[in-house]
Order: sequence, then C-alpha cells, then structure tokens
Amino acid sequence: MHRPPHAGVPAGAVSYGHDLANFRPPVSGGEARAAVARLLLIDDDRKLSRMLAEFLGSHGFSVSLAHDGAEGAERARGESWDLILLDVMLPCQDGFETLRRLRAFSQVPVLMLTARGGDEDRIHGLEGGADDYVPKTASSRELLARIRAVLRRTAHLAAAPPAICVDGLSIEPAARAASLDRQPLALTPVEFDLLLALARRKGQVCSREQLLEQVRDRQFEAFDRSIDVHVASLRRKLGDDPRAPRFIRTVRAAGYLLVDAAAQAHAEIGHDGGAGPAAA
Repeated sequence: MHRPPHAGVPAGAVSYGHDLANFRPPVSGGEARAAVARLLLIDDDRKLSRMLAEFLGSHGFSVSLAHDGAEGAERARGESWDLILLDVMLPCQDGFETLRRLRAFSQVPVLMLTARGGDEDRIHGLEGGADDYVPKTASSRELLARIRAVLRRTAHLAAAPPAICVDGLSIEPAARAASLDRQPLALTPVEFDLLLALARRKGQVCSREQLLEQVRDRQFEAFDRSIDVHVASLRRKLGDDPRAPRFIRTVRAAGYLLVDAAAQAHAEIGHDGGAGPAAA
C-alpha cells in the first residue's frame, strides 16, 4: 500500500520535504555545469522524489529515481553510481532488505533516509552497511551536507585501484602486494607484474607477448621463453599444480590465463556440457 507523503514524520517537524515544497530552482545564467556525481534515489514517494531530484540537480548532482527496493537493487547492479539514497519504509521489500541485497554485490556508498528516528533502526542500518542515516526531519541543507560528506569520505577509496580477489588470492595494485588465504606472498617485481596482468584479465587468455608488455623488467626478447620460467616460479609460490591448476592454466599455443573459479562455476550451472580450449 502506498504510504502518504512524509508518513511517520512528527507533526509540526521541519523536514527536507517541507523545505523542498518551497524550493524554486535558480534561473540559469546560461553557464553549463557538469554533474559532480551520479545518485540513485530509491523512495516510493514519487512527489517527494521528484522535488528532491530537482533540488539536488540544482547543486550539480545527476539524480535517477527508483520507486521500490527490487527496482532499485536492479538499477544499482546494472549501472555505476557514486551514492545511493535509500528510503527505509519501502513497500514489499523494505530499505534494510534492499541494503542487504545491495551489499551482496556492491560497496557503493549508501545513505539511508527514514521517517523513524529510533536508535535501533539507525544502528540496524549502519551495521548492515549503510554509510550514513538521515532522518526525514532533517533540513534539505543538512541532507545536502551529509551527501557531500559521504562522497568526500569515500573519494579516496575510489582514487586507489581496488584489490583484485580470486579464490582466496588478493592482489593490491597500489601497494604492489599479494596474499593467498590471507598469507603474504614474497614475489619478485616480475612475478608480481605477471600475476597482476593475469588477474586484470582473469578468465581470459593472455599471450606471452601481452604479458611481456606488462612486465617492468623489459630485458626480454619478443619470443623469449624465459617468461615461462617466471610463470613456473609464480606457480610454485601459489602452490599451483600445473596438471590440475587452481590459479594459472596454460592454454596450448596461446598463453596463460588466471582461472576465474566463480565465473566458471556460474557457466557450468547455466550450460550442460561444452568443451573449452585444450589446457594443461
């Protein structure tokens, strides 16, 4: 059932909904201004959503709307967002359940909106993975400030390349560090560059020539087989058996690939049979 606008907000309270009802967008002076961030607003109050999108748009944000949790989660999965504004009191699938589903596949910042101001709900949201929790009694200026604060806090995370994780193997490009089952790996610079190149194209074959291009030590000839020596050393440090590789597979006459076990399992579920390239 659709709830009335601002349901749950105490009578007489000043809310961002009240502010937005009186908001008038500034008259454009003809200067183009690029959106500073893409926001997804998930709220079933369509009128309030439109007003909030217009208000945030006037401050340089690009805002898209979804009006239930399932639709919001689907859009979150299918597109790239800088921040998600998520209402708690959604029909069918509430904000907490939507947050749980979001966190199963994404770490995009989430700011939860609620008409309920109890500590229990706020703690529930924050412990569930929300980055902030704003009551609808807050003013539009406070909401704007909270959005900007969350974006500032998460900006440095977006600036650093994320770790690449494959079946217990974690590779941190910025720190040039790798670990297996949370145990550090002692890799040479060449071995790290090879592992990173394979990880960036996990599940895809990398030719020896492509790998050579990614290696910092360029003292190799175009068809130098010493790349195989480095791969063999890397395999030993990963505890990999070439006959039944967990990580690095040799693809005959083509090169090497880093096995993407998760994608492979998904493909096996969706397809009965089918042969891949010959490997050892």
